Amino acid sequence: MKKKSIFRPGIWAVAIAIFLAGCAGMMSRPTEKNFKDPVITLKHVEVHKYWGWWYFSAKVNPSKGKAGNYGAPLALAFIFKIKNPNEFAVMMEEMKFTVGFDEFDLDTVILQESVWVPAKKTTELRAISVFDGRSALLSLMMTGGYRLKEKGWSPWHALETFWIGIPDFSFPVHVKQGSAVFSADKIVKGVPFSATFE
Repeated sequence: MKKKSIFRPGIWAVAIAIFLAGCAGMMSRPTEKNFKDPVITLKHVEVHKYWGWWYFSAKVNPSKGKAGNYGAPLALAFIFKIKNPNEFAVMMEEMKFTVGFDEFDLDTVILQESVWVPAKKTTELRAISVFDGRSALLSLMMTGGYRLKEKGWSPWHALETFWIGIPDFSFPVHVKQGSAVFSADKIVKGVPFSATFE
């Protein structure tokens, strides 16, 4: 009976380890000079959840619970593509953007979830924004006064137009003042972005 040699497998193990170490050494390491900005694009927007259009004032007595000023909620999903042009993986640490319906800013979305994007790859990210009729109404009253006047709209007309028209996207939905923070090793970069879905 022949004894199996443990010498030959040992040589192969050492050779493979050296090869892998060499490959790791050849991979690019991030520096301030070679860190290219990842590219963020808006693929599309979806109506995530929809409850129709309604509004109840505090004068209306509810069947259950306390009376108050309540407007229909609305949830939108923003699907982004994040392309990493670098030879190394990057991590998106946070993302922030403002949502505008037509010409009116209604919400700011802040994501603080870590998302890895491998080298030379594209990752898809879904960001959910939840609106409610009351908050949107106050936003229109406080920041949209001048533009509402130009259009000849009341805040109520704008709100109803948006909530009724959103399932068909009968108006443009804007992603404004977007910024995302990316890191690789100890290097951190801020990347701006904006887009319109219509």
